[in-house]
Amino acid sequence: MLRALAVDDERPSLEELLYLLNADPRVGSAEGAGDATEALRRINRALACGPDGPDGIDVVFLDIQMPGLDGLDLARLLTGFARPPLVVFVTAHEDFAVQAFELKAVDYVLKPVRRERLAEAVRRAAELRGAAPRIPVHEPDPDHLPVELGGVTRFVAVDDITHVEAQGDYARLHTAKGSHLVRIPLSTLEERWRSRGFVRIHRRHLVALRHIGELRLDAGTVSVLVGGEELQVSRRHARELRDLLMRRP
Repeated sequence: MLRALAVDDERPSLEELLYLLNADPRVGSAEGAGDATEALRRINRALACGPDGPDGIDVVFLDIQMPGLDGLDLARLLTGFARPPLVVFVTAHEDFAVQAFELKAVDYVLKPVRRERLAEAVRRAAELRGAAPRIPVHEPDPDHLPVELGGVTRFVAVDDITHVEAQGDYARLHTAKGSHLVRIPLSTLEERWRSRGFVRIHRRHLVALRHIGELRLDAGTVSVLVGGEELQVSRRHARELRDLLMRRP
């Protein structure tokens, strides 16, 4: 059973998060802290008693934007401990996902928090702590990819994606209507979508051949126009890309 600490300076958000955590059967206990400083004192007490002690904490559900010491600052401090608790960020802001990945966060949950989405974060933490067996999941829809925006899950059609940009262990999907951040490495999407006409053109970019409007050569450099955006093609990928475009129906 997981021992959880929820940290949020907004009391209604903290109470809602604690309610959802206590309703999850994988969570044995959940307590709250109103700011990062209070949370740090509580975590220090947990670490002092050891991982199996009565005050132990397995996972911290952490807001990011708080007065004084913010959530990212606290997560950075925890990386200096020998056996820190796991961290799940719970925030209303999408922009900090890359920093969260760099700090080895277990998950990144957007507010308003949905019960099903929080349950997925708890599942990941429980598996990492060995507190629960892996639960089989259904195979994903190969034609759509679920993305979260403001607590709402949307399903983006793979055929609408013009290109994908690597951002650490995350990937930003670009479509004609906007972009979405998903927690999937670019290498995984490259392998998964190779048969659907996606090709790597750079260590940071994967593009859909059908959305390439122009191939540009300028002073030895190669670029492509995709969805109105010009993307650089690395030398190692330039020849393969040109061959693929020449064979494209």
